[in-house]
Amino acid sequence: MGTSERDLAEIAETVAVAAAALAESTRAAAIRDVDTKSTRTDVVTAGDRAAEDLVRARLAELRPGDAVLGEEGGGAAGPGLTWVVDPIDGTVNYLYGYPWYAVSLAAQVDGVSVAGAVVEPVSGRRWTAARGHGAWLDGRRLRVSEPAGLDVSLIATGFSYSAQRRRDHAAVVARLLGRVRDIRRAGAASLDLCAVAAGWVDGYCERGLSRWDWAAGALVAEEAGAVVSLPGEAPELGADAVFACAPAVAGELRAALVECGIGGYE
Repeated sequence: MGTSERDLAEIAETVAVAAAALAESTRAAAIRDVDTKSTRTDVVTAGDRAAEDLVRARLAELRPGDAVLGEEGGGAAGPGLTWVVDPIDGTVNYLYGYPWYAVSLAAQVDGVSVAGAVVEPVSGRRWTAARGHGAWLDGRRLRVSEPAGLDVSLIATGFSYSAQRRRDHAAVVARLLGRVRDIRRAGAASLDLCAVAAGWVDGYCERGLSRWDWAAGALVAEEAGAVVSLPGEAPELGADAVFACAPAVAGELRAALVECGIGGYE
């Protein structure tokens, strides 16, 4: 690579911080310029586009020649290192002013995240990870929780923009709800994965995510000690499932999700 994983994590953090500042400072105007994508509930704002443009421009300066894959600007993985960016993960939250959204930026080699940063514009929190070097929140080393059992575990999830998929997943969550402490749904996959890393929730599973949704957050969770599976790695949860959980209850949660039917819808 020519640059260490730690160096790449520093670049990801620096660029994500700049994009987060732009997204927050321009929010009032940006949310007046809104389009939709896959469905009427799948929105994109001027803030998303401006933040991704900034990320691409900064990466072109700092890492010229690297490929970039972004939610708004597209792109494709290159033969070497590829940067994967979600300029605002949690755009609906951004639109409404609900303060749970983030800029997510990861460096991947052959589709595997080696460094990443997730930065929250409202709080300023910075989640970072470098493969083999741990995960951090504002300089504090992260470690997953150690719940005593699934029945006292707090589980996070999210829902697709597709109305039918939302209904299908809601049925799974309804069956799971009586088997866990409670369920959280906050609306930003990258931050849900970081919450697993911090022990703020004990586990997380969601289907239908894109690479930019999980590329940085999943590495943060993994480097904090979580059991992580990505799309294609756990077909019993669904071919497109992302799963992250504290090891103490990972097996129990995976089995419960299967029994509740998470792999049974398209």
